[in-house]
Amino acid sequence: MHSTHAAYWYANPDARRWQTAAPASALSFHRTLTGYSPTPLTELPSLAAELGVGRVFLKDESNRLGLPAFKILGASWAVCRALCERCGLDPETMTVPELREHLHSGTDAGSLPVLVTATDGNHGRAVSRMAALLGLRARVYIPNGLSAAAIEGIKGEGAELIELDAIYDDVVEAAAASTQGSDRDVLIQDTAWAGYTDIPRWIVDGYTTLFAETDEALAQAGLAGADLVACPVGVGSLAHAMVDHYRNPGNRAPSLLSVEPDTAACIAQSLQAGQPVVVDTSFPTIMSGLNCGTPSELGWPSLLSGLDGAVSVSEEDCRQAVLDLGGLGLDAGPCGASTLAGVRAALSDEKHRQELEITPDSVVVLVSTEGLAANPLR
Repeated sequence: MHSTHAAYWYANPDARRWQTAAPASALSFHRTLTGYSPTPLTELPSLAAELGVGRVFLKDESNRLGLPAFKILGASWAVCRALCERCGLDPETMTVPELREHLHSGTDAGSLPVLVTATDGNHGRAVSRMAALLGLRARVYIPNGLSAAAIEGIKGEGAELIELDAIYDDVVEAAAASTQGSDRDVLIQDTAWAGYTDIPRWIVDGYTTLFAETDEALAQAGLAGADLVACPVGVGSLAHAMVDHYRNPGNRAPSLLSVEPDTAACIAQSLQAGQPVVVDTSFPTIMSGLNCGTPSELGWPSLLSGLDGAVSVSEEDCRQAVLDLGGLGLDAGPCGASTLAGVRAALSDEKHRQELEITPDSVVVLVSTEGLAANPLR
């Protein structure tokens, strides 16, 4: 196994016994989107041998509805829900073409909604794509240090881009402040705070499609399900979706592991502290989409109760994981490949293996949230 080191490690022995209500499903809505199909779940026998487990699969989000990351799952559902609520429509039966037709019916361009968000890359591009599909404008705020590829990706969707000399958390505040007093602006943010929880909740619900697809693919492979699922975390919205999906009584309860950069380990450090803490994110990381300093207020209770483990990874280990997955023919950017680095770090320590209840027969799923086009190695 590759030599790895985790700057931060956290384990919760009670996580698999905790349960929560099943999240609302957006799968039916996603199936109506043009070009929808489940993303691949690819088996990697060489990694199973390296990690000393039965089978390893990678959930590959490098091409999700024509975008190089998973974020469109949450953005599409949240935009649909938010605009339907604004217009008094039923989101459960709505499609994007029908919503576009309703928005533009008898409405002049000057009064159409404007979608607003802050992003460290993929979420902003996904919101911008939804704006383009609906014939709306998008205004996207970005922090320092975003890759040229991410910036061009957002611009390519036709969004207005506003770059601020600030860290991500401050850019989120600026984007939210820009919508105050506007009847047109609709904030589509994947971070929750007091008084702003509905849209982040809908984003989380949208992400659960990824895990429902994973379960279906494992069942088609003749497996009862995963024993360990690892996903990257920024503010924790995807991990929130993972926890809520696997911790409801109707689903198998695997071990759940979050992975984040050593330099921005807000979830691991918060879990260690037993309460949300804010960490300094001014240090650059190749995992730019995970460079977040404040846990989601909405997701925090689920993360605290339902995550079995949280691990942080170094730049070097993440870079190696990108190269190793590329060598296996897989397109994984640094955020996506971080799960391989995180599982390597966790399973290289016998105590951590026991805490995660990993055996030689275990089935491991690595969630790779983006391709290299979303965030090339720098």
